[in-house]
Amino acid sequence: MYYIIFALLTIASLYGLWLLFKKAGKQGWEAIIPFYREYIMAQLTARPTWWVVLLLVPIVNIFIFYALYLDFLKSFGKRRFWETVAAVILPFIFLPLWGRDPNIKYLGQSNTEAFQQKYPYKKTAVREWADAIIFATIAASLIRGFLIEAYMIPTGSMERTLLVGDFLFVSKLNYGPRIPMTPLAFPFAHHTMPITGGKAYSEAIQLPYKRLPGFQNIERNDVVVFNFPAGDTVALEYQETTYADLVRAMGKETVHNQFTITTRPIDKRENYIKRCVGMPGDIISLERAELLINGKPAFTPPEMQHAYFVYTDGSGLNRERMHDLRIDVQQMSDPSIFLMHMTVNQAEMIKAWGNVNDVEMMIEESIVVYPHHKQYNWSVDNFGPLTIPAKGWTVALDSLTIPLYERAIRDYEGNILEKKAGDYYINGEKATSYTFKQNYYWMMGDNRHNSLDSRSWGFVPEDHIVGKALFTWMSWDEKGSFLSKIRWNRIFKGIN
Repeated sequence: MYYIIFALLTIASLYGLWLLFKKAGKQGWEAIIPFYREYIMAQLTARPTWWVVLLLVPIVNIFIFYALYLDFLKSFGKRRFWETVAAVILPFIFLPLWGRDPNIKYLGQSNTEAFQQKYPYKKTAVREWADAIIFATIAASLIRGFLIEAYMIPTGSMERTLLVGDFLFVSKLNYGPRIPMTPLAFPFAHHTMPITGGKAYSEAIQLPYKRLPGFQNIERNDVVVFNFPAGDTVALEYQETTYADLVRAMGKETVHNQFTITTRPIDKRENYIKRCVGMPGDIISLERAELLINGKPAFTPPEMQHAYFVYTDGSGLNRERMHDLRIDVQQMSDPSIFLMHMTVNQAEMIKAWGNVNDVEMMIEESIVVYPHHKQYNWSVDNFGPLTIPAKGWTVALDSLTIPLYERAIRDYEGNILEKKAGDYYINGEKATSYTFKQNYYWMMGDNRHNSLDSRSWGFVPEDHIVGKALFTWMSWDEKGSFLSKIRWNRIFKGIN
């Protein structure tokens, strides 16, 4: 349906350009040929014709197109503020109207001194400010959407690689900018309106997934920002827990009675940042907290943390020293035992302290993880093996594979998956296997015992990938004082 609407609106816009080209003394068909159309516009507006070459440059081509397009409309006397807005937002309505209006004529090349003298137009102060604000908003939105965007780390799931309060730049260009799937949105808001609340976007127009060419493919162990797959359905009053977890804990009816439930399109789901440890086609597993990829030990981030039990003689710990070491300390019911999230090197250092009797890594067996099915008794530290789907990979459908891949087949690839009389049906047709349409990835936090990651909710589809984390440009420690609030050693620090 969306494709049909989009096609009709495009045809209406091109029809309007066809009529305006004819009014300018050109052939109507010249308005529907990309690049050649812009070449003719440059001639009709006295802009340099070599600008057409810049249409091949991502992002720049957007500015060039609109410069030529709006100059072209100025050649017909369309220079008022509302006309500019209408031409950008509703071209499928106003271009045909202007094209069929006998009073609207081509006046000449708008980017010439003679044209300005013959058809003078003075902007008011309000119009000058409005134009500046609109241009700044559009430019910033294009930069955020297609080039680079700033993010802030809100949780400790990537400690110590990334710290709470780190501000970092994320590149959209590395993997290729993703075309906005929900283009009608309030500027600079993600999914919720500031102050007033409510949706900051409209689903009246939704575009299919499309990614422009990038500099590289996703590589194993990249630190990646992505839209949270399990955030497709959200309980607004309790967003810190996934909808699926709430339903498992409370029951679907109770959740819907107690909370306001909403769904979000892919590009409006929460942004998460994790390390991509598993690539399409990889077999991933964990054995006593050791990550294995295709049966071999995986890369160990230098600042990776685990949870450790620290057994002391009961004399206590120096809390200030723990803070300086950035070690999260939790005292257990026994006052001589502490739970600490720290690196291997820190664990070895603390083990050598005189009042410490032993340090033991915690192996978590009690927390139920993906796929949350009784057939798979996996845990955070003992998991898999599990094959990550790759585009073109075919999996047999049976009682063992359905719990693992049902969500990807149904929700991420848009199919209707049903079980009838012991057989599986996809989109109404009996199926014994399924071939995946896109690549999937496995994301984990470097703070392994304090990270909500793929172990909890499964695969990250390719169309959820936002960009690659590049470097930290600022780091703010809210527990610090005065100038120590700024972590000076982390400014412009690269992310490995």
